[in-house]
Amino acid sequence: MSTDPLLQLLRTKARHTHAELAELLSMSEDEVRAKVAAWEADGTIIGYQAVIDPEQLGQKGVAAFIEVKVTPERGGGFDRLAMRISRFDQVTSSYLASGGYDLMVVVEGSDLRDVARFVAEKLSSMDGVLSTATHFRLRTYKEAGFLFASGEGPERLAVAP
Repeated sequence: MSTDPLLQLLRTKARHTHAELAELLSMSEDEVRAKVAAWEADGTIIGYQAVIDPEQLGQKGVAAFIEVKVTPERGGGFDRLAMRISRFDQVTSSYLASGGYDLMVVVEGSDLRDVARFVAEKLSSMDGVLSTATHFRLRTYKEAGFLFASGEGPERLAVAP
């Protein structure tokens, strides 16, 4: 990822003040403020968000990872169709990917039927979408660099002679 220590720190400590970040990196507060403002202005930093454990909130929704095979458009490749798919409210992330499919789309819904309805009525019916394969998230261990608490102590790996 980024080689800039400030950007690396912002990925996990974005709520720290500019003064706290400056102290952690032995920089001046003005330097931190200027760098962050420049990254926000040029689109390097596109937003900030909290990583939330839905189980802690008692949320019962589901998330699915959907592999999508598409026909690239003349003059637009995958981009236009990927952006159309990305604009759906149910889509939380979308990526161009290598391998047996073209796009990886992350979708959230209230239940399995909600996601199935999205795939059947919106995603699969789009011109250019050839096929989909849906995989439901069963448990989250790590997201956006944060480990989710499991209630277990650190696990020791087996050592073989």
